[in-house]
Amino acid sequence: MERLRRRLLDLYASYGYAQFQPPMLEYVEALAVQGSKDLDQRSFKMVDPLSGRMLGFRADITPQAARVDAHLLGQSGVCRLCYCASVVHAQPAGLLSNREPIQLGCELFGFEGLQADLEIQELALASLDAAGIAQVHLNLTDRAILLALRASDPAFAAAEQPLLQALAAKDRAALEALSGGLKTQTTQALMALVGLYGPALGPNGVLARARQELPKLEQITQSLDRLTAVAESALFVRHPQCQLTVDLADLQGWDYHNGIMFSIYCPGHPDAVVRGGRYDGMGEAFGRSRPATGFSVELRVLAELAGPSAESSDAPVAAPWQDDADLREAIAHLRDNGRVVVCMPAHDFQAHTGPKLVLANGLWQVAPAV
Repeated sequence: MERLRRRLLDLYASYGYAQFQPPMLEYVEALAVQGSKDLDQRSFKMVDPLSGRMLGFRADITPQAARVDAHLLGQSGVCRLCYCASVVHAQPAGLLSNREPIQLGCELFGFEGLQADLEIQELALASLDAAGIAQVHLNLTDRAILLALRASDPAFAAAEQPLLQALAAKDRAALEALSGGLKTQTTQALMALVGLYGPALGPNGVLARARQELPKLEQITQSLDRLTAVAESALFVRHPQCQLTVDLADLQGWDYHNGIMFSIYCPGHPDAVVRGGRYDGMGEAFGRSRPATGFSVELRVLAELAGPSAESSDAPVAAPWQDDADLREAIAHLRDNGRVVVCMPAHDFQAHTGPKLVLANGLWQVAPAV
């Protein structure tokens, strides 16, 4: 797991992402995001015995990244941050979820164009490549569609949470029962969203059907244009192992997301391994509103799913435990070149069947495994 963590943070650094390490415990107002009730509900809280103020254990690192961008850095251009640290959940995200996940991720601030969304998705796919996961399934959606429906119908807000739950479950009966006070256009759109999942492109693809079945609201049209541009990008040409779908009813993720969202699924795990998306304007709560997008992955889950390429390619080399200057030099040379060298007592060294350092023709050399 540690080897994978280092590999991924080095990968993010190669794209220009600077690592930061936020504190686990902060005053609750420093962790709060307006309108994100789910984040508040998942947060542990306690009273600070020194100040009497309420403290919170972070449930998500993204708000802390937004605050770093808004306050500590204050860059006018694009800002890229990455991190790997534990978060604590008062309630687990799912039946199989850990209450102290190790959250690894990247956040990109200051650019509203699709290039930022594509870079974040590329990094997410590159993370799975680095973990040796060959087959992946990326699902796209856009919360702006739901936000447009809510803005066009004053009655939507009163039943929003039950409607979202019914939509996520693709429960038409529940949606119909909850839509009594909604406009006919809103009800029809929600019913349509339930069936708008599957392959993204083509005459019968989700995006083509969505243009026919959803209201012709400006925000919805812009959302479908964005999703089409992502689906038609060269990103998925570069990652042919990635199966791309769109599910416009899949809005799982933090409430603070407000644009393009994506989830990546892998064989052997029942839930999304990676989640990410747009959360423009989060920094306004910290005094500076900026376009923003990012993703995160649970490192333990990724390590459990990791394939052979995530493992060290070279087996440890055994060396005899003796005071010899040439032997010490040979050991140092191997370690400088990334090999693991383990010194052993004579009995263990003789019994070792893997590669070992042996003296041959006056030189210490690595003998292959037997």
